[in-house]
Amino acid sequence: MKQFIVVLLALLLVSCGKEEQHDFTLNGHVKGLKKGTVYLQKQQDTIMVTLDSVAVNGDSNFVLHSKLQEPEILFLKLDKNDNEEGTIAFFADKGITEINSTLKNFNIDATVKGSKQQAVLDKYLDMMSKFNDKNLDMIKESLESQKAKDTSKVESLKTDFDNLLKSKYRYTINFAVSHPDSEVSPYLAISEVPNTSISYLQQIYDTLTTNVKASKYGKQLDAFIKERKAEKEKQDKNSQD
Repeated sequence: MKQFIVVLLALLLVSCGKEEQHDFTLNGHVKGLKKGTVYLQKQQDTIMVTLDSVAVNGDSNFVLHSKLQEPEILFLKLDKNDNEEGTIAFFADKGITEINSTLKNFNIDATVKGSKQQAVLDKYLDMMSKFNDKNLDMIKESLESQKAKDTSKVESLKTDFDNLLKSKYRYTINFAVSHPDSEVSPYLAISEVPNTSISYLQQIYDTLTTNVKASKYGKQLDAFIKERKAEKEKQDKNSQD
């Protein structure tokens, strides 16, 4: 009887240990946060699903957990209990990710340390911030030109805007092609340049490694390309009729 009880307790301990195991852990710190709720979320179709949440009350450090089958974009949402919210998107993978930010500039001040996919995404975002800064400068210049009624400058800036957009698209495509072993590549193709030509999307997909093609975003990119091709074939057929 004693042996049976010992075995039963051992099984219970093993079971409890398994329940406490998590594929993914997020250690977070928001400087200045005293009260609020943080949510770990993922996008499922068009709906945001909460994976875990913690009420913060005095301690600006928090820990969130979730199951995670493969690398994918997750979201850290902050509800400050004052009708204001903030959201940080990051590339998660199994293991531990650390996010540090501030209450004042939750989105802007965020630093993410964790997955190798996030490190690749950070490289891309660093360049995108330069494009965005250039875009803001051009918007300011355009407004000043409109105020001064300098029509020639306004028209010139329209061309500059178009060229900047093309440059962003080219950079994104080249970045995706040059990182075939990262799930970031198909993700960028879907989220950043979905309207580019089918041939460029196919080029990105064809360069992906076998593992990345089999990933969540690899499969989504493949399905998206097939959908685009089917739409084009339908349009071409209609134009011939």
